[in-house]
Order: sequence, then structure tokens, then C-alpha cells
Amino acid sequence: MASRFHKILKGDFLTQEGAAKNWRFILFMALLALVMIYTGHSFEKKVHRLSKLNDEVNELRSEFYDLENKLMFMQMESEVAKRLKESGIAPAQEPPQKIKIKLPVDGNNG
Repeated sequence: MASRFHKILKGDFLTQEGAAKNWRFILFMALLALVMIYTGHSFEKKVHRLSKLNDEVNELRSEFYDLENKLMFMQMESEVAKRLKESGIAPAQEPPQKIKIKLPVDGNNG
């Protein structure tokens, strides 16, 4: 058992006659390791980007609700009346009147 371990450490399995199989396997494993490392880094980069985008979405949502509340306040009748009073426009003192127009009934319409 000790001699096998010693041969592995010396690298005898890489210089023997059937070493081509070993080299192909080692290169295959190295390639798999590189692919695994690359995908791990790619995944982490995507997770960080997703986290940043989620933070940005939350910030924009908060800003949207804040602006929506300001708009609702600005659209209140009392606020509109205050702003229009500065320019000399005031609410009507009389209610609006409905205008009705009666059209003659003709048999030739259409």
C-alpha cells in the first residue's frame, strides 16, 4: 500500500505505457474544474446583479408611492382652488346649467 502511494506521489502513472489514458482523464477533469469555477463565478455575478436590481426596484417603488401621494394632495379641490386664487380664478358662484337642444324629427335622417 505504501509503495502504491509512493508511486502516485512520484507520478509514475503519468510516464508508464498506458499514460495517454491517464493524461486524457486528467485534462478532462481539469476542464470540468475550470467550467465549474466559471459557472460558479457567473452565478455569483448574476446573484449580485439581481440583488442590486431588487434594491433599485424597491427604491423606485417607494419614490412612485411618494409622488403619487403628492399628486393626490395637489389634485384636491381645496389645493386647486388655492393655486387658482393666486392667478385670479375663483370657483363659480352659480351651479352650471344644462343646455338642451331639440332637433327636428325628420324622416330623411340617415
